[in-house]
Formats: sequence, C-alpha cells, structure tokens
Amino acid sequence: MSRRRIAVLGSTGSVGVSTLDLMARTGDPEAYDIEALTAGSNVAALAEQALTWRPRRVVIADERQKAELDQRLSGTGIETAAGEAAVEAVAGEADWVMAAIVGAAGLRPAWAAARAGATLALANKESLVCCGPALIQTAQACGGRVIPVDSEHSAIFQVLETRNIDQVTRLVLTASGGPFRTLTLEEMRAATPEQAVAHPNWSMGAKISVDSATMANKGLETIEAAYLFGVGPERIEVLVHPQSIIHSMVEYADGSTLAQLGPPDMRTPIACALAWPERIAWPAPRLDLAGLAALTFESPDETRFPMLKLAREALIAGGAAPAVFNAANETAVRAFLDREIGFLDIAATVAETLDTHVGADAAGADVSPLERALSADRDARRLASEAIRRRALVA
Repeated sequence: MSRRRIAVLGSTGSVGVSTLDLMARTGDPEAYDIEALTAGSNVAALAEQALTWRPRRVVIADERQKAELDQRLSGTGIETAAGEAAVEAVAGEADWVMAAIVGAAGLRPAWAAARAGATLALANKESLVCCGPALIQTAQACGGRVIPVDSEHSAIFQVLETRNIDQVTRLVLTASGGPFRTLTLEEMRAATPEQAVAHPNWSMGAKISVDSATMANKGLETIEAAYLFGVGPERIEVLVHPQSIIHSMVEYADGSTLAQLGPPDMRTPIACALAWPERIAWPAPRLDLAGLAALTFESPDETRFPMLKLAREALIAGGAAPAVFNAANETAVRAFLDREIGFLDIAATVAETLDTHVGADAAGADVSPLERALSADRDARRLASEAIRRRALVA
C-alpha cells in the first residue's frame, strides 16, 4: 500500500480509537503520515494519542480546552489548534480522512475532505443522511471518493457488482436488534439509559448505542444505502440477525445472494477503507462458523421499533426530511440520556418534528446543499426541543 497522509477526525471516539489501533497492528507504520488528529473535548485522550503518533497538528473542537492541550504538548513541536473551523481546515489537508465525528458536527469537515479530493472513509452517518447525493458528487468531481465504514455499508460495498446494479433486486441490511429486541412496549417504556447503551454485540458510544436500541440506526442506514448505492427504498430491506455475523447481503435478479461475513469488529471495515482497493493483513479475529452452530434471522417489528418506518417515510419524502429525521433523533436521544424523556418518547419526538417541520426547502436556489442541510438541522432541533419540553411538562 502506498504511503498515505492521514487525518482522523474524532480520534478519541470508538471508531477513531479503532482506526489508530488498526494502524498500529498492521506492522507497517511507515505506510502512514498522520497529518492531524481531532477530538471534541477529550483533551487528555487527544494529547496521549498525539504523543504516540506524532501528528503534524492536533485540534480540539472545544476552544475552552486549548490551553490544557498546549500545556500537555508543550515542547513536542506538534502544532495545536482549537475550534470547529480548525477541524474543518485539517480535514482538507490529507489524502485519506477518517470522518468519525458523531452527529451534525461532522458535516462541515466531511465536506471539506470531499472538496479536497481526499478518500473519505465515512463513519459519520449524518453527512450522507443530510446531503448524501451532493457529498458523493462533490467528492467524485474533485477526484476523491467516499468509502463507507459502517459495517453494513462496507459489506455491501465489498460484494456489490456495480456493473450489474440494474440487476440488483434487494439490498439487505442486517440488524442485531439491539438490547431491547425481545422486550415488550411496556418494558421499553420503563427502560433506562444504562440499559439502552448495553449493546449485546458491539462496543460503541452512547448515542450510537441508543440508536441501536430504537433501531434508528437501521433507519439512518436505509437512507445512507439509498444514496451510496443509487437504489430506491423499495429495494432496501432490514433483517434482524442477532449474531451480527452476516453484515449485509446483496440479492441479484438471477436468485444469487452475496453476503459479507465477519466477527463484530469495526476494525475490519476500517481496514477495507484504509487499504482499498488492496487488502491489508492485521491480527483480525477469525470467523468460527462451527463454533457459532446457528445463524438466525427475523423480520423487524415496526410497531415496537417505529423509527424504521419514520426513516423510510423521510427517505421517500426527500428534500429536507432526512436531515430533519436525523436532527430530531439526535436531540431526542440527548434528552433521553439526560433523563428528560422516556425511551419511547424518542420516536414520538421524531414523529412530531417531522409532522410539524415546514419551510426548510424554501431557501433560494443559490444556497448550497450543505447550508440547506444545516438550516434544516437547526430548525428541526428547535422543533424537537420544543416537543421535548412539552413532554417533560406532561410527565
């Protein structure tokens, strides 16, 4: 693999940590020049990573942490910066960018990488959900490309025969079902944040874990798949697969179904994105099918997990609706983690926000897709916050 200049955006989160761990395990550290590492507010972890990897620059998004970052890296020769604009700037200075900032905060940096013609390893769902087609077109026009890092989309990316895209009958996204797969609605009504973040298979951050519990993650992934692979929602299905071994499948018109399998370890799709179109060896966990004995599947229950239906409706509606879905979900998940609303109130808040959102697409034709998405995001967060306050008062 040729030497690459790398930026890891969100390096202290679960995907960022896995990315650096993978690079440390490939046995070829000379293949990477670390241009930049960025974090939101975890200054201690960021400084520790910087001392290990010696990037040219490290950026902390929370400007209040800049003085501590300077102190921790004093005398190292490593450049430091702070603020969202600085994160956006370093995103455009690398050949390969891991976009692992969670939430809408990752939108501008992802666009900066796309405009710079970088290979964009995309773990930030929001960038695709809010303005996926325009982001992909921008990356291609500037000589770069978008490679998905979500295990489900990486699986499809690896087995999809693009020359036969018209012969694809279904993309099947698999879902673990999360920690509440077998719970009743009444049991979910009483669910706590601690229960929601206890994922049975994957080690993830709190927000993504709650998305798995509501199955909003599969709703977001449905929208992403439509944009990434250019297929309509009628050709995308979600199938619950509790073992998380088959990460996704592609069904063709001749009856063939191709699947990508592997242990539930994010380093595998990261390795695919890092080396593509080559492969890199690392001490990956091996798949023991005999030890598993059985792989099971079931259809998702959209009565207990309405976020799947809401996301599909947003995809079909198009325009600002996917961005509204995403922003309302982020806002509601934060409120749930802060114990302001109950678990079932997350979907109710998203549904109410989608129903009441108006005017986000009324911006002039000269407004960029990014700014249009950010405008819809702001409006949806305001509406969702109002809905949350009403629910909190009733409770």
